[in-house]
Amino acid sequence: MVAVRRYPVKSMLGEDVEAVPVGSSGLSGDRAFALVDVASGRVASAKNPRLWRGLLGVDVATAGDGVRLTFADGRSLCSADPDADALLSERLGRAVRLTATPPAAASLDRAVPDEVLTQGETADVPVEETPLPPGSFHDFAPVHLITTSTLDAIGAATGDAVCAIRYRPNLIVRTPGIGYTENAWVGRDVSVGDTVLRIIAPTPRCAVPTLEHGVLSRSREALRVPARDNRLEPLPGMGLHACAGVYATVTRPGHVSPGDTVTVL
Repeated sequence: MVAVRRYPVKSMLGEDVEAVPVGSSGLSGDRAFALVDVASGRVASAKNPRLWRGLLGVDVATAGDGVRLTFADGRSLCSADPDADALLSERLGRAVRLTATPPAAASLDRAVPDEVLTQGETADVPVEETPLPPGSFHDFAPVHLITTSTLDAIGAATGDAVCAIRYRPNLIVRTPGIGYTENAWVGRDVSVGDTVLRIIAPTPRCAVPTLEHGVLSRSREALRVPARDNRLEPLPGMGLHACAGVYATVTRPGHVSPGDTVTVL
């Protein structure tokens, strides 16, 4: 069985969804918007926590063709509000614009995860410019899955339950046992409802799982454990990375709903 989430604005908090269409670009409404840093032209991402960790404190709800953002103090705004960019820039301390149109040759800055673990999320650590897929705000692939077995394996090692939202998956798949079950799915098709996904790579983790997510406090172990127990090479030539979850493309479009059966084909 599966739980379903989407993240209407890149690096902000997500929302549980009911039946949702899934096409070649992923779940409808997922990463539909993002902030662009006016100074650099790059997409704002909590992968660079020194600048953008505050995004993970903003609740988002899809509202028609747009989104409603709600801050920790209860103040909210809609993407259609004429002063949305000014308010977001004031909140974040940098000039930004909220957009549903990915810039040409869009990219983001990804802080080196080990440096963030060592020096902290406010430190000015090295960043790597990372291109995004053309016409998309997704990091690498349109769909991200993680199993409860993986979450339980990380939780068993930390001695505390691990909340899936730290890893920002679209699909949380209930699986028996403890272990990185989805590693064995790479290269295979998986059906979810009437949708078929091709699992293409383990998901290399950045510093994001370690950060505060709304009411969730920091957890360095959310990255340290997979770095110790599940270091994989996501794609040839990438080198070893801490991994948890898998990336997927859409082989057969359809719909996914909470409770759908997941079958590895």
